[in-house]
Amino acid sequence: MANHKSALKRIRSNDVKRLRNRYQHKTARTAIKKLKEADKKEAEKMFPGVVSMIDKLAKRNIIHSNKAANLKSQLAKHVAAL
Repeated sequence: MANHKSALKRIRSNDVKRLRNRYQHKTARTAIKKLKEADKKEAEKMFPGVVSMIDKLAKRNIIHSNKAANLKSQLAKHVAAL
């Protein structure tokens, strides 16, 4: 267990950040799955919001920027093929 006051605070703040990151990551994954299951009109409407979510995850280093680019490309191809 940590002995310093600053180390205890770091443990608390890391836990809060970890939970927030998990929530945002899971929310984005759920949105991606819903977009893949949607019909063309609905998917086109959802696409900008999902891309925005992916960009925010990459900006905050929750996912790697290359993974974000690959996901966006894959989704764009999927929506165009509907």
